[in-house]
Amino acid sequence: MYPKQYALPYRFYVTTTIIAVFLGIVISSYLSYLHYRTYTDIAYSSFCALSKSINCDTVAQSPWSIMANIPISVWGLFGYLFILPIVISLRKQDDTTCSTWSILTLTGGVYSFFSLFLGYISSFKIHAYCILCLCIYSLNFFIFYITFIARKRLSKHPFIQDLFLSFRQLLKTKKILAGAGILALLFIGTKLFLPHYWNFEFSPITIDIPTGITESGHPWIGAKNPTVTIEEYADYQCFQCAKTHFMLRRIIERNPTTLRLVHRHYPMDHEFNPTVVQDPFHVGSGKMALLAIYAMTQNKFWKMHDALFQLARSKESFNTRYLSEKTGIPSPELVAALSHPEIHKHLNRDIRQGMKLRITGTPTFVIKGNVFQGSIPLNILQKIQQ
Repeated sequence: MYPKQYALPYRFYVTTTIIAVFLGIVISSYLSYLHYRTYTDIAYSSFCALSKSINCDTVAQSPWSIMANIPISVWGLFGYLFILPIVISLRKQDDTTCSTWSILTLTGGVYSFFSLFLGYISSFKIHAYCILCLCIYSLNFFIFYITFIARKRLSKHPFIQDLFLSFRQLLKTKKILAGAGILALLFIGTKLFLPHYWNFEFSPITIDIPTGITESGHPWIGAKNPTVTIEEYADYQCFQCAKTHFMLRRIIERNPTTLRLVHRHYPMDHEFNPTVVQDPFHVGSGKMALLAIYAMTQNKFWKMHDALFQLARSKESFNTRYLSEKTGIPSPELVAALSHPEIHKHLNRDIRQGMKLRITGTPTFVIKGNVFQGSIPLNILQKIQQ
């Protein structure tokens, strides 16, 4: 117990904890919105996409942003909603409420531990940080700290005994039970009905959508005699490339006689594109481009193209056996293609052409001689669909 002269009033612990939980709800809600926009809006970029290492979009685009088919931000939202009624129930101080601080301390400890895990993922798996996520981590540590101090000051029993006492009391509180039931139903409904908008399932290419190879040797999909041709310079490990290509394919499906999409390779891999990329970045995307070029020679480019984007979105490592299963091309042929000189020459031609256009990032689009890096402006998209 703290000396009386240093003790803070009881309402301080309650008020600060409630404020921290409300901030968690607000930030988690915004992160959920950001996550949705990142996957569904072709031109969206968040306010905190500041650099390669400080970029909320990069974190949201990672497959690590999903756990058990629910975005991590939505998990966080339900986590704060779970403890909110418990904190509110502590507004009046008595022996029962003093014991309940043990539940909050335990919950804050679990949230803090999970924050450490997510911080590890950001550092060593994603190699980028989300400013808002860092705010959430700080809130979790603060909730653990303030509830730990409150329990230490107010409780008269050992920690485990307090847990049993508080659980017993909460089970007798009808409002808490009703709130928990409603929250459980909301979570089940979210689990069952939340659309998996983060999955880019490319539609199978049918005879209704022509494909071919340009005179310069580049694969295309769309109109045989287009009124508008879009050239895309893409990297198979670039999330924005996958998202934009997915949306462009859907636009082409609605306009199969007027629009054509031509694919060019521009891996942001320092091994293949050292002039533009000096440091390791999107390692392996150059080899993925080589496999796509080889698949084109076997008339299976679009199968390989879609499989490569799907592979990059998963947590799986680069695997020719997986690609062989998806495309029907024998794995030994894919391995041999990685060192084929003609395939390397084809990739180098694409990279040199991109450098002539002063492309420094992907995706980049060329429409009627105009170069658009990052995304296609909405007004241009509206025009080409008319």
